[in-house]
Amino acid sequence: MLLSELRSQLGQQIALSEWVPITQERVQAFADATGDQQFIHVDPVRAAAGPFGAPIAHGFLTLSLLAGELANAGGNVRVDGGQLSVNYGLNRVRFVAPVRVGSRIRNRAVLQALEEGQGADGQGYVQLTVLNTIEIEGQDKPACVAESLLRVYL
Repeated sequence: MLLSELRSQLGQQIALSEWVPITQERVQAFADATGDQQFIHVDPVRAAAGPFGAPIAHGFLTLSLLAGELANAGGNVRVDGGQLSVNYGLNRVRFVAPVRVGSRIRNRAVLQALEEGQGADGQGYVQLTVLNTIEIEGQDKPACVAESLLRVYL
């Protein structure tokens, strides 16, 4: 996509991912990788009697999917002439609603800002600020709202 085309999309949705299933296996793998073995994530029987009525995904699992499936399923935004895209960070993240195991989530991405710059090494870049709303299928409240930064080196 040309920079001029991207600029014309400020304030508009630029991507909508496919639905991604949240399975107990995925939640357990994340728990194993991070060491967060809290029962509300990894013990379906005990979690069913807990405040959410079922095991739930870790908030950071939901957020981490922005780097992979929730970005890739809908196709990444590409900038013509871009050599490398990197996750540059997050400005704000809120976990609004729990994601129960067995549900599906998707990301709705809206372009909030576009800045052009040059690093200390002289390499040019375009930095995108994207508002990501991670929706839960069949629910009004999103799982997560996160403002992310994507830097594309030219």
